[in-house]
Amino acid sequence: MAGIHLLDRAIGSEYPNLATDADVRAFEQIPYLDRIAAASTYDAIRLGASHNPDAPAIQFLPNADPADTPLVITHRDFFARLTQAANMFHALGVRKDDVVSFMLPLLPEAFITLFGAEAAGIANPVNPLLEPHQIAEILEAAGTTVLVALGPMPGTDIWQKVEQVRKHLKHLKAIVQVGPGDPASGIHSFAKLIETQPSDRLVSGRKISGGDIAAYFHTGGTTGTPKLVRHTHANQVYQAWVINLVLKSEPGINLLFGMPLFHVGGSLTQALATLAGGGCLVVLSPSGWRNPASVKNIWGLVERFRPHALSGVPTVLAAALGIPPGNADISSLQCAAAGGSAIPVAVGKAIQDKFKLPVLEVYGMTETSSVHTIAYPDRPIRIGSAGLPVPYSRVRIVKLDADGRFERDCATDEIGVVTMAGPGVFGGYLNEAHNVGAFVDGHWVNSGDLGRLDADGYLWITGRAKDLVIRGGHNIDPGPIEDIMFQHPAVGFAAVVGQPDAYAGELPIGYVQLKPGASVQPGELEAWVRERTPERAAAPVQIVPIDPMPLTGVGKVFKPQLRWDAARRVFTTILAPLRDRGIDCSVKVGAHGSHGSIATVTLQRVPEDQREAIANEVHTLLAPFVMRHEVVFG
Repeated sequence: MAGIHLLDRAIGSEYPNLATDADVRAFEQIPYLDRIAAASTYDAIRLGASHNPDAPAIQFLPNADPADTPLVITHRDFFARLTQAANMFHALGVRKDDVVSFMLPLLPEAFITLFGAEAAGIANPVNPLLEPHQIAEILEAAGTTVLVALGPMPGTDIWQKVEQVRKHLKHLKAIVQVGPGDPASGIHSFAKLIETQPSDRLVSGRKISGGDIAAYFHTGGTTGTPKLVRHTHANQVYQAWVINLVLKSEPGINLLFGMPLFHVGGSLTQALATLAGGGCLVVLSPSGWRNPASVKNIWGLVERFRPHALSGVPTVLAAALGIPPGNADISSLQCAAAGGSAIPVAVGKAIQDKFKLPVLEVYGMTETSSVHTIAYPDRPIRIGSAGLPVPYSRVRIVKLDADGRFERDCATDEIGVVTMAGPGVFGGYLNEAHNVGAFVDGHWVNSGDLGRLDADGYLWITGRAKDLVIRGGHNIDPGPIEDIMFQHPAVGFAAVVGQPDAYAGELPIGYVQLKPGASVQPGELEAWVRERTPERAAAPVQIVPIDPMPLTGVGKVFKPQLRWDAARRVFTTILAPLRDRGIDCSVKVGAHGSHGSIATVTLQRVPEDQREAIANEVHTLLAPFVMRHEVVFG
């Protein structure tokens, strides 16, 4: 039954034609709530499993090797297992408003925990790569009742972090370890605990409604109080429904899966949509796309598992371009898709040219339950655009006043703030303080991104307010400069950030990670960008090769790290007169809870009677800069 949509009770065996705006508006004449066949993620996965219960739901590869023998879990077994997990959490005291947090790599237990927790209470997937203090803040802000985590294992420090943070969790009732457990210390074994639970029903007897909270996802930067996005079951089911609709998903199709589950792109756009659609997740090792073998073996994996989409984050697509397909049969691929950050235009064009695949850029955020706009496969694709709103969702570009209040809608092609509404948009953050300014003109979520809608309704993201480099009051959008840098044949990754400047406030500085084996001459990249940048002020004052480029857990360039590096370089140079006098002086820049970032100047072996005078010299030299600084003595 190719093309059947398991979550839509109004669609027959053929997907609708969505090739024009008129087609989409006609499709929307049936109210969305009359279409949706599942109230909860538990119902959605049950529907996906019912299509062909003996087909694989997950194939787990230990090391992203096409020659691996995968661990196969059928749809029947996966649904039974997540039912057992829900019952396990219920037995530990979890009720509908209680929180199950987890810190797990991409093991089968992670998928079981995510959706089992949503069936029992509220799931809270946490990035285990964060620092212990950040993890503790997220777990405590969520009100964690049960914590599921990977036990001690070589190559990972998850359990060490659990040991550090558990004493800070006031609401914690139980810890469940994916490992042997330690009953004497009150640490339950996941495998032992789940086996005692029935798999044919929810012991709680719970009837999950669409308005019930399914999960908290953490979002935002790495400083300050963590923002926890509240998703309802209806939010998440909509994401699975709309992805399967627009991509015309078919039961039984494999998806190469390497995204982390603490990211909505991994947990909802890929995992939930695939499972609810009767497809199969081919999990590329516990570390997913972060495992170097995943990209190295990409074409062999495509040949073996025959996915229809090459789907990930833009850095995955960029890296795949550098791997020759050789004789691999990649004819199963029908498209390439990516989101999380913009696909560089050069990457999109290269994939189109080299592999003859349409490149579907998606756009959304945690607050919209992931994808909100997409390049529709059956419409003209405009490389560089984030496409069109998915059915039943809307985008508005607005002008805000200085206090963030709505002033007016923007005209066609006028840049303003991107706001979004639709069934995927969340109802607000867990912490009420974070909801100030989160919504514009009622229920439209403020993305914080700048963009425009062209005459045909395509969304173009033009920058992010906080990513703008502000040079003497002049706003410089890093995106176009990064695209130019990326076009250089030696450049693999590119990023532009603001470097502190005593006169202009900020100057643009570029960072690149070169392709393997590539090299550049001093000044070559700066000249390349200068010659191709019509706006002189936007050309980076310096382009720094860096390897590796700092990335977030989901493969985005982590720009705060680059800003800190840029500031460190500037302040180190400014303090050169002290070092010239033989004073041991070093600079470190990093995150600060209230200031955002802070520069710490460490002075070593300075006699007690000279400390005040030298500290005052540091303060004088760094006073012209906006960034806060502190002086410490080693």
